[in-house]
Amino acid sequence: MTFKEAINFYPHIITEGSIIERLKREFNFPLDELLSNALMIYDEAGKSLLEKIYREYLDVAESSDLPIMLLTPTWRTNKERTIKTNVDMKTINTDAFLFVDNIRKSYSSFSEKIYIGGLTGCKGDAYKPEEALSENKAYHFHKEQMQILADAGVGFLLASTLPALTEAIGIAKAMNETKIDYVISFVIRDNGKLLDGTLLNDAIKIIDDSVATPPLFYLTNCIHPDVLHKSFLNLKSEDDILRKRLFGIQANASSKSPEELDTLENLDADSPVNWARGMVDLNKKYNLKILGGCCGTDARFISSVVNLLKLTP
Repeated sequence: MTFKEAINFYPHIITEGSIIERLKREFNFPLDELLSNALMIYDEAGKSLLEKIYREYLDVAESSDLPIMLLTPTWRTNKERTIKTNVDMKTINTDAFLFVDNIRKSYSSFSEKIYIGGLTGCKGDAYKPEEALSENKAYHFHKEQMQILADAGVGFLLASTLPALTEAIGIAKAMNETKIDYVISFVIRDNGKLLDGTLLNDAIKIIDDSVATPPLFYLTNCIHPDVLHKSFLNLKSEDDILRKRLFGIQANASSKSPEELDTLENLDADSPVNWARGMVDLNKKYNLKILGGCCGTDARFISSVVNLLKLTP
């Protein structure tokens, strides 16, 4: 079953939880200043730890027989950053997919329900929309990495933690040219707006109208479930497009704003059970079928969602 077929077929799909934040806060692993966790695949200790975290999420999915979206550790492996670190962009992006794919293959028959996405992020700080690229610059900046990931064999592409519309349009155009399915995921506030002030529903309409083949769907990430709940309430009659095109959330464990989270020294987190209740409520009220974690979450959070889904008709 292709990723697109799976999206249409399954009522629930989970994603991985936090990886980068766990590496920093839980394991105190020294991440590369420019490439984050990408270089871990070339270090035995790093590779082992990264695989351990991926397997924690995969084991939750396998035990519940739910399909899962995994993402390559390529959030920062764009052309500019790989050049600065003297790393070949094609090699590291391809190797990152092969690393995750080898883990997938170890799950025998369940591997058919593991979908690997090629991950990228914005050029600048994900919490600073003023650093976002223009549409044209974003297209040229991101297109090579997107094609490399597509050629490597990923099942879909995902641009995550996007704070601004302009760069999202450029990324969508770059992804569209690869001819494989792709997904756009935004950081939003509880008023239903991107960090640059664009209403989420307007952003979706504009991107859908800007590319020949629109994203397969949209996500939000790096926000608490309560933020998305409030977004739906604040948008009121404007949320029809969200019900049709917004498919899920990779949620933070904390309800604090991006600015607050960016300055925290210690992790702020809701309990896994309370967090899961908010996630499943989003699923029931707004038919958000893709549920997963972002900063502050771990396998306990994903497991709590899975267990609650089993109990909820």
